[in-house]
Amino acid sequence: MLRLVLPKGSLERATLELFEAADLGVSRSSSVDYRASVDDPRISEVMILRPQEIPEYVSEGLFDLGITGRDWIEETGAEVASVGELRYSKASDRSIRVVLAVAEHSAVQAVADLPAGVRVATEYPRLTERFLRAHGVDADVRLSHGATEAKVPEIADAVVEITETGRALRAAGLRVVATVLTSSTELIANPVAHADPTRRHAMEQLRTLLQGALLARGRVLVKLNVSAVALDGVISRLPAMKAPTVSELFGGNDFAVEAVVAKREINTLIPELKDLGASDIIELPIAKIVP
Repeated sequence: MLRLVLPKGSLERATLELFEAADLGVSRSSSVDYRASVDDPRISEVMILRPQEIPEYVSEGLFDLGITGRDWIEETGAEVASVGELRYSKASDRSIRVVLAVAEHSAVQAVADLPAGVRVATEYPRLTERFLRAHGVDADVRLSHGATEAKVPEIADAVVEITETGRALRAAGLRVVATVLTSSTELIANPVAHADPTRRHAMEQLRTLLQGALLARGRVLVKLNVSAVALDGVISRLPAMKAPTVSELFGGNDFAVEAVVAKREINTLIPELKDLGASDIIELPIAKIVP
């Protein structure tokens, strides 16, 4: 039903892991094969291509559905329908930023400080030109095919580059002056395909699975038993997505409690729960959470 295109390169591994977690495992003959398949009746075809190209291919109707970054949607200006954000990147679940950066010791402190004719290297020439023009800066924007941060000061006076933490830019002796765009990974659709009720419903179902797998990341299910006397103390310590589930055990003197909690808290939470009177504590992994 749906022709799907997934990103190759830095997002490839994280995307394939997400699809596997969503029970939409991607199969291909080798790790370098551009053609793949998903054993799901809603997906008829899968290709793996560079994320820079995906917005235009989806816009043109070569694919019904694709995954790429908001940065490339804005750079290409492609007309696509957003099915929803998928908050993951190559190294984390955070958004990335497209930033303007200059040499650490540059006198430039704000976009308005950039002089006329400033040389700016970037993989996002159209996005950069629009941003600088909106700030009244007449710049010489140059396309960079990589190692952009290394081009200051010999080749460029400034760069527009992506960053998650800013560490790579600082290591290159650069300082962020402004954020051009905050970008997340997105599930995008061809507008004509998205307007079709049957295909749009299939797209929404796939989004539910993918977002459910993302929401489950870093969370576990904690189950425990506790006496009626200690119940309030245990409940007060338990975080939960809404509220812990409490069920009375046979006999009426004890309760079973379960809650979804952050995995990063579990090493301190379990001993505290035991100290508060909980027993039979079980920690279980979660595959998906669908609100």
